[in-house]
Amino acid sequence: MSGASARPGVTEHGFEPVPGLPERLPEGETLLWQGRPGWRGLARGALHVRGIAAYFAMVAAWQGASVATAGGSMVEAVAAAGLMLLIGAMPIAFLVAYAWMAARGAVYSITNRRIVMRVGVALPVTINLPFALVESAALSRRADGSGDLVLHLAGKQRASWIALWPHCRPWRFTRPEPMLRALPDAEAVAQVLGRALAAAAAMPVTPIAGADAPRNTSRPGAEAMA
Repeated sequence: MSGASARPGVTEHGFEPVPGLPERLPEGETLLWQGRPGWRGLARGALHVRGIAAYFAMVAAWQGASVATAGGSMVEAVAAAGLMLLIGAMPIAFLVAYAWMAARGAVYSITNRRIVMRVGVALPVTINLPFALVESAALSRRADGSGDLVLHLAGKQRASWIALWPHCRPWRFTRPEPMLRALPDAEAVAQVLGRALAAAAAMPVTPIAGADAPRNTSRPGAEAMA
Protein backbone atom coordinates (compact mmCIF):
# COMPACT_ATOMS: atom_id res chain seq x y z
CA MET A 1 0.00 0.00 0.00
CA SER A 2 2.59 2.45 -1.08
CA GLY A 3 0.32 5.17 -2.39
CA ALA A 4 -3.24 6.43 -2.64
CA SER A 5 -4.16 5.53 -6.21
CA ALA A 6 -7.24 6.99 -7.89
CA ARG A 7 -9.17 3.73 -7.97
CA PRO A 8 -10.22 1.04 -5.50
CA GLY A 9 -7.47 -1.48 -4.94
CA VAL A 10 -7.97 -5.15 -4.04
CA THR A 11 -4.91 -7.03 -2.84
CA GLU A 12 -4.53 -10.66 -1.79
CA HIS A 13 -1.97 -11.22 0.90
CA GLY A 14 -0.76 -13.72 3.47
CA PHE A 15 1.49 -11.55 5.64
CA GLU A 16 0.78 -8.28 7.43
CA PRO A 17 3.69 -6.17 8.67
CA VAL A 18 1.03 -4.05 10.42
CA PRO A 19 -2.18 -5.79 11.61
CA GLY A 20 -4.95 -5.08 9.10
CA LEU A 21 -2.60 -3.51 6.54
CA PRO A 22 -0.68 -5.34 3.79
CA GLU A 23 2.23 -2.87 3.94
CA ARG A 24 3.62 -0.29 6.30
CA LEU A 25 2.07 3.14 5.87
CA PRO A 26 4.09 5.50 3.70
CA GLU A 27 5.66 8.61 5.16
CA GLY A 28 3.09 11.26 5.96
CA GLU A 29 0.21 8.83 6.42
CA THR A 30 -1.00 8.08 9.94
CA LEU A 31 -3.44 5.53 11.32
CA LEU A 32 -6.42 7.28 12.95
CA TRP A 33 -8.63 4.35 13.88
CA GLN A 34 -8.76 0.61 13.54
CA GLY A 35 -11.41 -1.91 14.54
CA ARG A 36 -13.57 -4.81 13.40
CA PRO A 37 -17.28 -5.56 13.16
CA GLY A 38 -19.19 -7.23 15.97
CA TRP A 39 -20.16 -10.76 14.98
CA ARG A 40 -23.64 -10.50 16.48
CA GLY A 41 -24.41 -7.37 14.48
CA LEU A 42 -22.97 -9.00 11.36
CA ALA A 43 -25.20 -12.05 11.88
CA ARG A 44 -28.30 -9.88 12.35
CA GLY A 45 -27.70 -7.19 9.75
CA ALA A 46 -25.81 -8.94 6.96
CA LEU A 47 -26.86 -12.58 7.28
CA HIS A 48 -30.43 -11.99 8.53
CA VAL A 49 -30.23 -14.69 11.19
CA ARG A 50 -33.24 -13.36 13.09
CA GLY A 51 -35.47 -13.40 10.02
CA ILE A 52 -34.40 -16.93 9.11
CA ALA A 53 -34.98 -18.11 12.68
CA ALA A 54 -38.46 -16.55 12.65
CA TYR A 55 -39.23 -18.29 9.36
CA PHE A 56 -38.31 -21.73 10.68
CA ALA A 57 -40.25 -21.07 13.90
CA MET A 58 -43.39 -20.30 11.88
CA VAL A 59 -42.89 -23.36 9.70
CA ALA A 60 -42.41 -25.50 12.81
CA ALA A 61 -45.61 -24.15 14.34
CA TRP A 62 -47.48 -24.80 11.11
CA GLN A 63 -46.09 -28.32 10.91
CA GLY A 64 -47.14 -29.11 14.47
CA ALA A 65 -50.60 -27.63 13.93
CA SER A 66 -51.04 -29.64 10.71
CA VAL A 67 -50.22 -32.90 12.49
CA ALA A 68 -52.60 -32.04 15.33
CA THR A 69 -55.51 -31.10 13.04
CA ALA A 70 -54.96 -34.28 11.04
CA GLY A 71 -55.71 -36.33 14.14
CA GLY A 72 -52.20 -36.84 15.43
CA SER A 73 -51.40 -36.91 19.13
CA MET A 74 -49.78 -34.06 21.02
CA VAL A 75 -46.53 -36.01 21.12
CA GLU A 76 -46.59 -36.42 17.34
CA ALA A 77 -47.34 -32.73 16.84
CA VAL A 78 -44.50 -31.68 19.13
CA ALA A 79 -42.15 -34.14 17.44
CA ALA A 80 -43.02 -32.76 14.00
CA ALA A 81 -42.45 -29.19 15.15
CA GLY A 82 -39.22 -30.16 16.91
CA LEU A 83 -37.90 -31.86 13.79
CA MET A 84 -38.49 -28.71 11.76
CA LEU A 85 -36.75 -26.62 14.42
CA LEU A 86 -33.80 -29.02 14.32
CA ILE A 87 -33.62 -28.72 10.53
CA GLY A 88 -33.70 -24.93 10.81
CA ALA A 89 -31.03 -24.90 13.51
CA MET A 90 -28.42 -26.25 11.09
CA PRO A 91 -28.33 -23.35 8.59
CA ILE A 92 -28.68 -20.86 11.46
CA ALA A 93 -25.68 -22.41 13.21
CA PHE A 94 -23.72 -22.22 9.96
CA LEU A 95 -24.61 -18.54 9.48
CA VAL A 96 -23.69 -17.67 13.07
CA ALA A 97 -20.37 -19.48 12.68
CA TYR A 98 -19.72 -17.65 9.41
CA ALA A 99 -20.56 -14.30 11.02
CA TRP A 100 -18.08 -15.04 13.81
CA MET A 101 -15.33 -15.98 11.35
CA ALA A 102 -16.06 -13.01 9.06
CA ALA A 103 -15.95 -10.59 11.99
CA ARG A 104 -12.78 -12.13 13.38
CA GLY A 105 -11.09 -11.99 9.97
CA ALA A 106 -12.08 -8.40 9.19
CA VAL A 107 -10.13 -5.30 10.13
CA TYR A 108 -11.27 -1.80 9.20
CA SER A 109 -8.65 0.96 9.18
CA ILE A 110 -8.99 4.72 8.72
CA THR A 111 -5.91 6.79 8.00
CA ASN A 112 -5.59 10.45 7.14
CA ARG A 113 -5.65 9.48 3.44
CA ARG A 114 -7.80 6.42 2.95
CA ILE A 115 -10.04 3.67 4.27
CA VAL A 116 -8.58 0.17 4.23
CA MET A 117 -10.77 -2.91 4.60
CA ARG A 118 -9.10 -6.25 5.21
CA VAL A 119 -11.89 -8.79 4.75
CA GLY A 120 -12.35 -12.44 3.87
CA VAL A 121 -12.52 -15.77 5.66
CA ALA A 122 -10.67 -18.37 3.59
CA LEU A 123 -8.73 -15.88 1.44
CA PRO A 124 -8.19 -12.47 3.07
CA VAL A 125 -8.04 -9.50 0.72
CA THR A 126 -7.32 -5.84 1.37
CA ILE A 127 -9.54 -3.20 -0.25
CA ASN A 128 -7.96 0.22 -0.46
CA LEU A 129 -10.31 3.24 -0.77
CA PRO A 130 -8.51 6.60 -1.06
CA PHE A 131 -10.56 9.55 0.18
CA ALA A 132 -10.64 10.99 -3.35
CA LEU A 133 -13.00 8.14 -4.27
CA VAL A 134 -15.41 8.63 -1.37
CA GLU A 135 -18.19 10.85 -2.66
CA SER A 136 -20.23 10.61 0.55
CA ALA A 137 -20.60 8.62 3.74
CA ALA A 138 -23.66 7.90 5.85
CA LEU A 139 -24.12 6.55 9.36
CA SER A 140 -26.92 4.10 10.10
CA ARG A 141 -27.44 3.86 13.88
CA ARG A 142 -29.05 1.18 16.01
CA ALA A 143 -30.68 1.51 19.40
CA ASP A 144 -27.78 -0.21 21.18
CA GLY A 145 -25.26 2.36 19.92
CA SER A 146 -23.80 0.18 17.19
CA GLY A 147 -24.19 1.00 13.53
CA ASP A 148 -22.94 0.85 9.96
CA LEU A 149 -20.99 3.34 7.88
CA VAL A 150 -21.99 3.30 4.21
CA LEU A 151 -19.48 4.60 1.65
CA HIS A 152 -20.68 5.87 -1.73
CA LEU A 153 -17.92 5.93 -4.33
CA ALA A 154 -17.56 8.84 -6.73
CA GLY A 155 -18.11 8.72 -10.47
CA LYS A 156 -17.83 5.37 -12.20
CA GLN A 157 -15.54 3.89 -9.57
CA ARG A 158 -16.61 0.42 -8.45
CA ALA A 159 -15.44 -2.04 -5.86
CA SER A 160 -15.87 -5.78 -6.26
CA TRP A 161 -19.12 -7.00 -4.68
CA ILE A 162 -17.74 -10.52 -4.36
CA ALA A 163 -14.60 -9.28 -2.60
CA LEU A 164 -16.62 -7.01 -0.29
CA TRP A 165 -19.52 -9.23 0.78
CA PRO A 166 -20.83 -9.16 3.49
CA HIS A 167 -19.12 -5.80 4.10
CA CYS A 168 -21.29 -3.96 1.57
CA ARG A 169 -24.72 -2.37 1.37
CA PRO A 170 -27.52 -4.83 0.50
CA TRP A 171 -29.03 -4.94 -2.99
CA ARG A 172 -26.36 -2.75 -4.60
CA PHE A 173 -24.98 -5.21 -7.16
CA THR A 174 -24.20 -2.95 -10.13
CA ARG A 175 -22.74 -0.16 -7.96
CA PRO A 176 -21.54 -1.86 -4.76
CA GLU A 177 -21.25 0.43 -1.74
CA PRO A 178 -18.65 -0.66 0.85
CA MET A 179 -19.81 -0.69 4.45
CA LEU A 180 -18.00 -0.66 7.76
CA ARG A 181 -20.53 -3.01 9.32
CA ALA A 182 -21.71 -3.62 12.88
CA LEU A 183 -19.37 -1.11 14.54
CA PRO A 184 -19.83 -1.22 18.31
CA ASP A 185 -18.74 2.44 18.61
CA ALA A 186 -20.29 3.67 15.36
CA GLU A 187 -20.76 7.30 16.42
CA ALA A 188 -17.12 7.70 17.46
CA VAL A 189 -15.89 6.08 14.24
CA ALA A 190 -18.16 8.38 12.22
CA GLN A 191 -16.58 11.38 13.88
CA VAL A 192 -13.07 10.11 13.10
CA LEU A 193 -13.97 9.50 9.46
CA GLY A 194 -15.82 12.80 9.14
CA ARG A 195 -12.88 14.83 10.40
CA ALA A 196 -10.48 12.92 8.18
CA LEU A 197 -12.64 13.46 5.08
CA ALA A 198 -13.09 17.12 5.90
CA ALA A 199 -9.36 17.60 6.40
CA ALA A 200 -8.60 15.81 3.15
CA ALA A 201 -11.12 17.95 1.28
CA ALA A 202 -10.04 21.14 3.09
CA MET A 203 -13.64 21.79 4.05
CA PRO A 204 -15.45 22.24 7.37
CA VAL A 205 -17.09 19.19 8.92
CA THR A 206 -20.83 19.05 8.20
CA PRO A 207 -23.32 16.58 9.67
CA ILE A 208 -25.06 14.08 7.43
CA ALA A 209 -28.28 12.13 7.76
CA GLY A 210 -28.95 8.42 7.52
CA ALA A 211 -27.89 6.05 4.81
CA ASP A 212 -31.01 6.67 2.71
CA ALA A 213 -30.83 10.48 2.80
CA PRO A 214 -29.91 12.53 -0.32
CA ARG A 215 -26.17 12.85 -0.77
CA ASN A 216 -24.08 15.90 -1.58
CA THR A 217 -22.44 15.07 -4.89
CA SER A 218 -20.78 18.39 -5.64
CA ARG A 219 -17.27 17.23 -4.85
CA PRO A 220 -15.66 13.85 -4.12
CA GLY A 221 -14.92 13.47 -0.44
CA ALA A 222 -16.75 16.67 0.43
CA GLU A 223 -19.42 15.16 2.66
CA ALA A 224 -18.32 14.23 6.17
CA MET A 225 -19.72 13.32 9.50
CA ALA A 226 -19.74 15.35 12.67
